[in-house]
Amino acid sequence: MTIGLEHYLILSAVLFSIGALGVLVRRNALVVFMCVELMLNAVNLTFVAFSRFRGDLDGHVMAFFVMAVAAAEAAVGLAIILALFRSRKTLNVDEADLMRH
Repeated sequence: MTIGLEHYLILSAVLFSIGALGVLVRRNALVVFMCVELMLNAVNLTFVAFSRFRGDLDGHVMAFFVMAVAAAEAAVGLAIILALFRSRKTLNVDEADLMRH
């Protein structure tokens, strides 16, 4: 039995669904942040799987750019989470909608 494109796409869809469900359901900013990263990794898996299936490097290049964006998002996201925790003493995203102390 060989692992085909369908297997990678199913795995990617499952990972993306778990990430989307985590973003929609969870209230902890760190968990939401990790779920967004999981969704980005699912997209990378799809890009690389299609690239491998087609036999070109376009998907690999796109995955590289997504990783660069994810790294920048990680730096900015962690800074925002840290600022939220320092000002509110909580990581609940429902508390982040208020700009006043």
